[in-house]
Amino acid sequence: MLRKATIADVEKIYKLINDFAAKNVMLPRSLSELYENIRDFFVFIDHDNLVGCAALHIFWKDLAEIKSVAVLESQQRKGVGKKLAMACIREAKKLQIAKMFVLTYVPEFFEKCGFHRVEKETLPHKIWSECVKCHKFPDCGEIPLIYELNKNTEEKKEDIK
Repeated sequence: MLRKATIADVEKIYKLINDFAAKNVMLPRSLSELYENIRDFFVFIDHDNLVGCAALHIFWKDLAEIKSVAVLESQQRKGVGKKLAMACIREAKKLQIAKMFVLTYVPEFFEKCGFHRVEKETLPHKIWSECVKCHKFPDCGEIPLIYELNKNTEEKKEDIK
């Protein structure tokens, strides 16, 4: 079951994200950051267990980021990640956001969701406000991808529903 996250989910989200961060496949998140941004998060629940999460973070009137997409290894390749990503895309569409971006170590997943790779230099400078706080800055190795909601609406209509 896909739903918006609640305060009760924060510690489980924290563990899920930081288990992957320990393997260097995503960036860590602090508990305080998760509590402050809990409204950004969606979670996927299976048999009362939180098995996945993703967040949609608004940067500006026309730009949002999908962040912290994580799915338990035992639940991967079952469509959970795609459902979480599509929930973020649907919410961005409702909010009338023109573009979404992601910085990821797994670009192939996001390409399957309709994103396309871009050069980091093409992204607005405001997105780097978080990056400068990261212990991996400036060479994190994440790959930037963009999803343009207006361009992708027709071709991805089936997925976004």
